[in-house]
Amino acid sequence: MLKTSIKTRFAPSPTGLLHLGNLRTALFSALYARRQRGRFLLRIEDTDASRSRSEYEARLEADMRWLGLDWDEGPGMGGDAGPYRQSQRDAIYGGLFDRLLAEGAAYRCFCSQETLAASRKAQLATGRPPRYPGTCAGLDPAEATARAVAGESCSLRFRVTPGIRLPIGDLVMGEQVFASDDIGDFVIRRSDGSPAFFFSNAVDDALMGVTHVLRGADHISNSPRQVLLLRALALPEPHYAHLSLIVGADGAPLSKRHGAGSVEDLRVQGYLPLALLNHLARLGHSYPDEQLLDLAGLAEGFELTRLGRSPARHDTVQLDHWQRLAVALLDERALKTWAEDACTTVPESLRRDFLLAVRDNSLFPADVATWADNLFGNEPRPSPDACEAMNGAPRNLFEISAAMVDEHPDDFRAFSSAVGQAAGLRGKALFMPLRAALTGQTHGPEMARLYPLLGPARARERLLVAAKSARD
Repeated sequence: MLKTSIKTRFAPSPTGLLHLGNLRTALFSALYARRQRGRFLLRIEDTDASRSRSEYEARLEADMRWLGLDWDEGPGMGGDAGPYRQSQRDAIYGGLFDRLLAEGAAYRCFCSQETLAASRKAQLATGRPPRYPGTCAGLDPAEATARAVAGESCSLRFRVTPGIRLPIGDLVMGEQVFASDDIGDFVIRRSDGSPAFFFSNAVDDALMGVTHVLRGADHISNSPRQVLLLRALALPEPHYAHLSLIVGADGAPLSKRHGAGSVEDLRVQGYLPLALLNHLARLGHSYPDEQLLDLAGLAEGFELTRLGRSPARHDTVQLDHWQRLAVALLDERALKTWAEDACTTVPESLRRDFLLAVRDNSLFPADVATWADNLFGNEPRPSPDACEAMNGAPRNLFEISAAMVDEHPDDFRAFSSAVGQAAGLRGKALFMPLRAALTGQTHGPEMARLYPLLGPARARERLLVAAKSARD
C-alpha cells in the first residue's frame, strides 16, 4: 500500500499585511510538510473583492520569501491543482453549487439582512443561540429558481440534518464533538454570487489534495460545517490540527501594544528572519534545546505531538533574545548588508572594524547608527551615568589623558595603563571616566576596539572637552 504524500497549505486573505499570528500558521504548516518530506501549498483566498488587494498579496509573498518560507505549489510556482487564487475558481465553485442544489443538499434563501438581524435579536432576547430559523428551507425548488431567474436577490444555504452528533478528530486539541442543532443551515454562497469561506476553503483543500490543515484554534467551530460539506460532495476530509492562539505577555489577545506589528514592520525595524522563525517556532511548540536553528533544523525537530493546547505567550524579550543570537551569527558580508544604511557617517576604511566592534551591542541597525553617530558624528552628549563618572574623577585625569594620546594612538590597554600610572588610578576608577569621556556612555563595546576607531585627534578633543568641564 502506497503511503499518502503529506501536503499542507497556507491560505491567507490579501486584505492586510502579514502578522505574527498568521505567520506562525504558515511556519508550522511549512515545517510539518518539510518534516514529513511532503509539499507546502500557498493559496490566496481573495473572494472578498471589496477588501482584497493585489499589493497585499505581493507584500505577503515577499515577506514569506524573505523568511525562506518558499512554497512548492501556488502563485508563481504552478502546480496541477490550480488556479491558486480563489477569485479565479468561480467555474469550479459554480458546478459544485449546482450539484448541491440538484441533490437537495442546498437551497436558495431570499431572507434580507434586516429579516435575519431581527431573527437573531429575537432569539438572543429569549436566551437562545442565534440560528437560521429555516424560513426558506421549505420553498418549492421550482418556485425558488423562478424567483432567482427573475432577478430576486438570494443566497445559497447548506441544509444541515437536525439531531445528529458529529465527532471530528483534531491532532492537537483531541476529538471535538459537535451537535448539528447548534449549527443550523449556513450560507455557502453569498447574495452577490461569491462563495462563503466555509465553502471555498473546504472545497479547495479537498480539490488541491491538502492532507493536513494546520490553523488557529479560532477555526475549530468551522470544522463541522466544512466536514458536512465535504461529505455531501463526497470529497476527502483533511486531518485538522488547530493551533493554540497567541496572546501577549499579559494574557490578552495579541496586538500592536505587545510589540506585534506586521512582519513588514519588523523587517524594517531590523529583525532577522532567523530570529522571527526561532521565536515563532517555540510559541506553542517545544524543542529539546534552546539553540538557534536554521529552517532545516526547525523542520527536523517539529512534531505535532509537541504542540500545546494552552495559549502561547508572545514576549518581545524572548524575540530579542533570538535576535541577539541571529545577529551574532551573521558573517561579515551579511552583517554589512544588514547595517549598511546605518553606517553612512563611518569612513569606508573603518566600517569593517566598526561593525565588528559594535555587533555585540546592537540588536538593530538603529543601534548601529547610534554608535556610528557617537563615534564619528558630533561630540557625544554624555548620559547621566557618564556625567556622574566624569564628575567623580580627579580633576587632572582628562588633561593627563589628552597629553598621552599620541604616545598610544591605537592601543587602549597601553594608553590606559600609562594614564593610570601617571594619575595614580586603576580599575573602575580609571576605566569608567575614560570610557565616559571618549564615548559619552558607561557601557558598550570593548574600548580596545572603539579607541582605535576614534583616532588620536578625536580622542584628544573629547578628553580636552571633559577636562574643561571638570575645571568649570
